[in-house]
Amino acid sequence: MRATGAAEMRAQTVALDKRHVWHPYTPMQQYIANVDPLVITRAKGVYLEDANGRRYIDGNSSWWVAALGHGHPRLLRALANQAEMLAHCALGGITHEPAAKLAEELVAVAPRGLNHVFYSDNGSTAIEVAVRMAGQMWQQVGQPRKKRFVALEGAFHGDTLGAACLGGIDVFRGGMGGVTFDLVRLPVVGSGQGDGAYAAGYEAIVDLISRCSDEIAAVVVEPIVQGAAGMRIVPPEYLKQVSNACAQHDVLLIADEVFSGYGRTGAMWGCEHAGVVPDIMCIGKAFASIIPMAATLASDRVFEAFLGDKSRALYYGHTFSGNPIGAALAREVLAIYRDEKVLEQVARNAPVIARAFERISAIRGVTRVRSIGMIGAADLEAPVSSDESGARGGYFGEIGWRVYEEGLKRGAYLRPLGSTVYVAPPLVISERELTELMTIFEESVRAALK
Repeated sequence: MRATGAAEMRAQTVALDKRHVWHPYTPMQQYIANVDPLVITRAKGVYLEDANGRRYIDGNSSWWVAALGHGHPRLLRALANQAEMLAHCALGGITHEPAAKLAEELVAVAPRGLNHVFYSDNGSTAIEVAVRMAGQMWQQVGQPRKKRFVALEGAFHGDTLGAACLGGIDVFRGGMGGVTFDLVRLPVVGSGQGDGAYAAGYEAIVDLISRCSDEIAAVVVEPIVQGAAGMRIVPPEYLKQVSNACAQHDVLLIADEVFSGYGRTGAMWGCEHAGVVPDIMCIGKAFASIIPMAATLASDRVFEAFLGDKSRALYYGHTFSGNPIGAALAREVLAIYRDEKVLEQVARNAPVIARAFERISAIRGVTRVRSIGMIGAADLEAPVSSDESGARGGYFGEIGWRVYEEGLKRGAYLRPLGSTVYVAPPLVISERELTELMTIFEESVRAALK
């Protein structure tokens, strides 16, 4: 495209965007008035390319979805082949090969005992399904009092109503008023300050479960990493103790693996770090890679509670549940993980991230760092001289956005979580590309904290 044509296209796109598009997680008044947005025109491998022809390493895998990078040729072929054969077919009481074979392959790689697969559209709906399963199951096995849910402070489980009710980050629950279900919120004591502090957190959960097990339907957790809370990494022992308490007192454990699953933490599932098998597990994001697709896996016990006459069925679903294109893509994702030994790539690359964050911890203004697998994060404190509102911390902090701007100058896309900056690049990033990303990240943090 000629330079003038590209410039005209970009200007028209931005004008139409600001006139009509309501962006997620975006203060729209400030965006319309002050932001000159990136206009992305293509993506390949670990790179995004904008309308000006500049390339940026995708430092957060486009909200943690592009674990295999962008435009993987095998995924594009699978998409085209399936679209030509069968683009859509509802799954209400009929079936098709991609959905059936995908279920078999998911059960084979999932924690043992999760033998039943319910498909939906995205991570939020996978959580909605899990909540419906857990609540209805107890009603149908003669324990109607078990209808309360336990979730953790700092949790993020999605944006649909039920998922948002579980969430523990106030900014993502704004405007919901009293529209909630019966929930108990427990703190993750310690917030990364050490295993001893975390012990107090799981002791509180164990105590609650032991006292109120006849009322609790399920405990919902993000295994090992609470993503939206600022990439908070929880010791495996925390999850293990919670799982043990659930098993001892007959409470379901729901694992939200939408972010932590598919190798992001180094293991295929976050639960593996603690040797835990949940009763229900939710997956999404990297699951089908390039289109919305999710699944909720359940144990035999949960599934069998829905057998019997018609009144016991799970009357829930989505138009695109188990759609053929998504199922074909999800099967190909699993095949690529096997053939390209993606988890082995993670094992080789994770130390590059860990070493970089060790160096970053020495920068003045960096208050805490952590890493696991293909995740690294740092909490920042703005310079004392800063007069920017909210710059000193939290989700509304501005300091992370300075890192974002510095990253763009240097060729990396580093969307922050307020005053927390992080990397979660594609799992298939090469060592050379990852080293370049971490160099940019470190330089950007230094520049922002001057």
